[in-house]
Amino acid sequence: MKDNIILIGFMGCGKTSVGIRLSYQMKRPMIDTDKWIEQKQKMSVSGIFEEFGEEAFRRMETECLRRLISSVDHQIISVGGGLPVREENHKLLRELGRVFYLKVKPETVYDRLKNDTTRPLLQVDDPKERIRNLLDQRGPVYEACADVVVDVSDRSFDEIIGQIMMNLDQ
Repeated sequence: MKDNIILIGFMGCGKTSVGIRLSYQMKRPMIDTDKWIEQKQKMSVSGIFEEFGEEAFRRMETECLRRLISSVDHQIISVGGGLPVREENHKLLRELGRVFYLKVKPETVYDRLKNDTTRPLLQVDDPKERIRNLLDQRGPVYEACADVVVDVSDRSFDEIIGQIMMNLDQ
């Protein structure tokens, strides 16, 4: 297993924000898999969903993990919210490093993302219901992938990072 810190969790749980702060604190580079894919494809995640569909994007996420396994170490890696849903990605995540699931309540997600139009999966009539349904489906998958579960609802960045750091020492 590589010495990377992998952050997984539902959209809006703070993977990127926590990753940036963790990167700064630990003096390690950070990779966001969505940004990595956007750079490779030269288009946004929303554009990829629109033009090629969700399944094509999920294949791109798996390819991204394979490439990262062969090319990075000692980094912080924030992955897209749907990446762990694909069964073959579980093993790849474990190979890539220590996996931290940033667990969040549906209400927190809604409050953070209610005005965000860049999330293709939330462009529906009832985003609150969509968030609850997706979290019900994905929560057990995230937990199965994770080495450590960190509850991030109603916690400060310092508390979240403290919990991650504490678990790195174990």
